[in-house]
Amino acid sequence: MSDAAELGAFLKARRAALDPADLGLPPGITQRRVKGLRREELAQLSGISVDYYTRLEQGRAKNVSDAVLDALARALRLNSGEEAYLRNLAAPKRRGERAPQQVRPELQQLLDAIQAPAFVFGRYLDVLAWNALGGAVAFAFADLDERNMPKLIFLDERAKQLHPEYDAVCRELVANLRAESGRHPGDPRFAQLIGELSLASERFRKLWAEHAVQEKAQGWKVLRNPVVGELRLRYETLRLPQDPDQGMVVYHAEPGSETERALGLLASWIASDERPVNTRSSQPHAG
Repeated sequence: MSDAAELGAFLKARRAALDPADLGLPPGITQRRVKGLRREELAQLSGISVDYYTRLEQGRAKNVSDAVLDALARALRLNSGEEAYLRNLAAPKRRGERAPQQVRPELQQLLDAIQAPAFVFGRYLDVLAWNALGGAVAFAFADLDERNMPKLIFLDERAKQLHPEYDAVCRELVANLRAESGRHPGDPRFAQLIGELSLASERFRKLWAEHAVQEKAQGWKVLRNPVVGELRLRYETLRLPQDPDQGMVVYHAEPGSETERALGLLASWIASDERPVNTRSSQPHAG
């Protein structure tokens, strides 16, 4: 799908997600055939003509101004991640072929020094590096040939056992992937990844069609670890200033909680395990 077509599909999906009653709009003389706002209603709220908004949804409008994007973001009640996605699609910044992503040695040293589960992800939500606990709380990254998180969650049967809140994890991950794809309009690897997941997973295909957008930031994660049982972890995502295509995710437990004690046991198990724990990927991940 072209950027213009994706922009139109996104606008249509966000328009359908709005409840007219929440905006103080009347139900109308006739019954609404579809949920959400009508095109003319959104155009009126945005202060633009119905014809121009229609061309936007049909992928026929070019050079959309900042003022129009501001108005659409307000009318659609977009959050910061959704607004960034809208702007990325409206004014894509084309780039040449991307070099393989690598994690700086200093960043790996920082990962190893963190006494909590942590990993670094890159473009396409590939896991690029991790520390010992980060490679033991769920998937054992060192033992995997494929470390792309969307593929692991949607195509690896173990994901459902590892994630008790599997549906919520899937929904969040798809929204994260759409936000990442918006940062790189026209990237063929994104198109290939999304196409592969859509063909292989009906769940992914349905969630992708919802056009939800969410930057990976912070929240809670429940994991069912095969060694120490259930872990309830809070996570924070830190974008790397020198390479915004990479982000570090750090998990931590509430002080004094069962999860904190379980992480201590897991760390002891890792230290006593005779197998060497590989905390680095064997080679740079292609990006």
